[in-house]
Amino acid sequence: MARQMARHAASRRPAHRTLMRAGLTLAAAGAALGAGGAATASAQPLPAAAPAAPPAQLPVPLGDLDVLAAGQALTGALPYATGPLKNLQLDPLAKTGVDPLDNAVGTQVADFQPVSTAAVTDPVTEGGTLGTLPVVGTATGLLPG
Repeated sequence: MARQMARHAASRRPAHRTLMRAGLTLAAAGAALGAGGAATASAQPLPAAAPAAPPAQLPVPLGDLDVLAAGQALTGALPYATGPLKNLQLDPLAKTGVDPLDNAVGTQVADFQPVSTAAVTDPVTEGGTLGTLPVVGTATGLLPG
């Protein structure tokens, strides 16, 4: 039984290899022909530019646009767009036991004050938002929302 399976597997490999080689050969030939066609196409001069098409007509006339109302609508909608971004939790795994960012490192040399990375990583690992970050938080205060 084992000999039959080995013979069967051995008989499939050459056909499989042959098909793979044929496919790679065709792909290489296609790439070579494509590169040659691009070289000959770039050697030919470009035809004269066609005249520009007339601007498309809208099916419904817009009439007078109120630019002031459009600006007010934009500034009225801006807090609804930026508010969720400002209050979005940065680290989805914050306050969990599997948070890879919860890894503060600290050291103290002799009598000097200890130095730690916790000041930078704690706002994120405690479920902070953009507003709670040390430097970025003041800048996000300028955004509405």
